[in-house]
Amino acid sequence: MDDLKEKILKVCNEATKNTLMETLQIEYIDVGKDYLLGKMPVNPKVHQPDGVLHGGASVALAESIGSMASFIFLDGQNFVVRGIEIAANHVKSIREGEVFAKATIVHKGRTTQLWDIKITDVEGTLISSCKLTTISLPKK
Repeated sequence: MDDLKEKILKVCNEATKNTLMETLQIEYIDVGKDYLLGKMPVNPKVHQPDGVLHGGASVALAESIGSMASFIFLDGQNFVVRGIEIAANHVKSIREGEVFAKATIVHKGRTTQLWDIKITDVEGTLISSCKLTTISLPKK
């Protein structure tokens, strides 16, 4: 399983080249049978003007992790995954360090999927709670 895990994470991280995920320094760090975990540094690149993590950066992290999870757990070779709706509740601020986003599947339909994404700090304190709906479309 460790070899497969490393291969999956390598593919995920290589897919971030020249994308928003690379700009935000999002890294995929763990995958299990029903989840994908990623992290993002909290620094001035992702701050609001008052020096706390911008909610938009949190949402970008959540959608990045959830969409990649859809790609992994569905047939990413034959389908393209798109986020079609995202909702976020930001419950705590953070000024520095790292945040971690863990996406777990709530509903795995043939066409649409619902993901629960929890964003936490290094101590596991909840920063944001997000729900992402993705759609899988056949590649043309």
